[in-house]
Amino acid sequence: MNNKFKFLFVCLLLFCSHNTIIFADSKPRARDLGISFEGKTGPNNAITDVEGILVGHSTIIKGDGKLVVGKGPVRTGVTVVLPKGKKYDPVFAGWYSLNGNGEMTGTTWVEESGFLEGPVAITNTHSVGVVRDAIVQWGYDNKYFDPLPNAPGIFWALPVVAETYDGGLNDINGHHVKKEHAYTALNSATSGKVIEGNVGGGTGMVCHGFKGGIGTSSRVIKVNNVKYTIGVLVQANYGSRKSLTISGVPVGKDIKGYQRKRHSSVNVDGVGSIIVIVATDAPLLPHQLKRLARRVPIGISRVGGYGSNSSGDIFIAFSTATNNAANRYETQQVKMLPNEQLSPFFESTAFAVEESIVNALVAAETMEGINGNTVYALPHKELISILKKYNRY
Repeated sequence: MNNKFKFLFVCLLLFCSHNTIIFADSKPRARDLGISFEGKTGPNNAITDVEGILVGHSTIIKGDGKLVVGKGPVRTGVTVVLPKGKKYDPVFAGWYSLNGNGEMTGTTWVEESGFLEGPVAITNTHSVGVVRDAIVQWGYDNKYFDPLPNAPGIFWALPVVAETYDGGLNDINGHHVKKEHAYTALNSATSGKVIEGNVGGGTGMVCHGFKGGIGTSSRVIKVNNVKYTIGVLVQANYGSRKSLTISGVPVGKDIKGYQRKRHSSVNVDGVGSIIVIVATDAPLLPHQLKRLARRVPIGISRVGGYGSNSSGDIFIAFSTATNNAANRYETQQVKMLPNEQLSPFFESTAFAVEESIVNALVAAETMEGINGNTVYALPHKELISILKKYNRY
C-alpha cells in the first residue's frame, strides 16, 4: 500500500458517523456524540483548563472469574488532582456534603482553616487509609510542605482522600491498592487532556446502572470583562437506571436491554456515591467556595441524581487565584469577587458537573468483574436515537 492510500485509509478510520473525527487513541466524549450542553468550555473541556492543575491516575485491572479475597479479580485504582502542581502552595477551599454516607478525609481542617493544603485523591471505599498514608509519605519525600514556625523539620499533613464503593466489580476486601499506586498517580499527574471512564479511582464504578467512573468538564465565563474558568472532575458511582436523564430526556427508561449482570452483592438500584472536585481561577474566599460546592447537587440532579440514603455525595471546591495565601509569617492581602457577581459561577458549576457525569458515562466501557458481574457501557447508538426521538439531538 503506497503512502497516499495509507493516508486515505487512516483518514477513513478516523472518520466516524455524524461527521465527528475521533482519533484512534482517544475515547469519544459526550459532545463528540452530538449531545449539547449549556455554557462555553475551555480548550480541553476539563478541570485542567484551570491553569496549574494536574491530574493523575493509577489503574489496577487483574484477573477474571470467581472472587477470591486477596487475589481478585481486581478492578480499582487511584485518581489525584493537584491544585497547583507539584509544589506546596495551599489554596482557599470549601466543602459540602449532600448525603454523608461516604468519606472525604481532612475536611474538618479545610472547614476550620479555609485551606486545601495538598492534592485531592479519590479511590475505593476500603483503600482510603493507604492512599492517605501514601500522600503523607509522598509529601515528606518531595518536600511538599512548609515547616511550622519555630519548629524546623516538623512535618504534619491532613490529606484529603475521598471514596466511592466498587465492590460489585472489584475484590474490595483484598486491599489491592498500595502505596506505589498512589505514588504512580501523583508522579504521573499532568496538565492537558484528562482520561475518563474506567480509569484510576473510577475503574470499577457504576453510574445509573451503566458503567461509570471518572469524568471532567470546564466552563469559561466573563464577569466585568474578565474571563474566569471553572473546572470539574467527578468520580460517578451513584444513581438508578430509571432516573438517568440526559439533555432533559429520560434515557434510562427508554434504553432497552443492557441490564447489568449480578451474581453476587445486593441487588439494589441507586446505591453508590459521587465525589466532585470543583476548581476555579477566580478570586474566591473559603465561604464563597463552599457556596460553589453547594451548587454541585444541581448538576447531579440534571442527570437524575437525588442523594439517596445510601449515597455518599461529597464535594470540595478550591480557588487557585491567590499565591502564597497560606504564608505563615507575613500578613497577606487577598482579593475576592463580590457576592453579587457569583451567580454565573453557580450556574456554570451546575452545567460542568452535569457534563462531567455524562462524559464519564460516555467514556466508560463494558466491564466484567468478580463472579462474572458485568456492567454495560451506555450504548451510544441507542442514546442518540432516543435523543432524536425527543428532538433533543
